[in-house]
Amino acid sequence: MTTRISIIAAVTRDGGLGHKGNLLYRISDDMKHFKAVTMGKPIIMGRKTFESFPNGALPGRRNIVVTSNASYNAPGIEIATSLNEAINMTATSDEAMIIGGGEIYRQAMPHASRIYLTQIDADAPDADTRFPEIDATQWDVTQQSEAATDPRSGVNYRFVTLDRK
Repeated sequence: MTTRISIIAAVTRDGGLGHKGNLLYRISDDMKHFKAVTMGKPIIMGRKTFESFPNGALPGRRNIVVTSNASYNAPGIEIATSLNEAINMTATSDEAMIIGGGEIYRQAMPHASRIYLTQIDADAPDADTRFPEIDATQWDVTQQSEAATDPRSGVNYRFVTLDRK
């Protein structure tokens, strides 16, 4: 069995992911979508992404944290010292989810066969974490939701699934 490596991210038009360790937008439907897509699957993230979670490890998922500090420890997580090691740890899973941050996304792009993208219809010039550029010649849009508006922030967004050609 080959594990599908998938990336999930909420990204602005200009590639913004976050600012000072926080998401740029907290869109309720995006949070629900993230939970639905990742539940029951191993999730792979960098240490800074893990440390941005207010309640620690995400329940219902195997939490794998990539860090160069092999002695790093927190309740409910497993440690990998490289992305390749983290991917190898998921070899018996149908799908492993890469959930951030920017450097982990960059390293994961060559491994990924699917991207679950929340496209946020806004620019984020102050973002200090960015998503890697998606080469449109390598990806097909296989699903796309209607545009919606987040009632709290007023920002427009849509869910898009990309599969590698």
